[in-house]
Amino acid sequence: MSHTYKHIELTGSSPAGIEEAVQNALAKAAETVKNMRWFEVTDTRGHIEDGQVAHWQVTIKVGFTLE
Repeated sequence: MSHTYKHIELTGSSPAGIEEAVQNALAKAAETVKNMRWFEVTDTRGHIEDGQVAHWQVTIKVGFTLE
């Protein structure tokens, strides 16, 4: 079976770490985007407050199949 994919770009954030930032982005997208199949991390960065990591920001491409 062949599939056609469309992809979107999302940026998730989390004070706990990179993986949670990705999970937060995917969970929010899942509220409106169906058939998500893959993701690719395209950028990772963080926000600093008082010399400490305040939160992580991770940008991902998410692919989903078209119906």
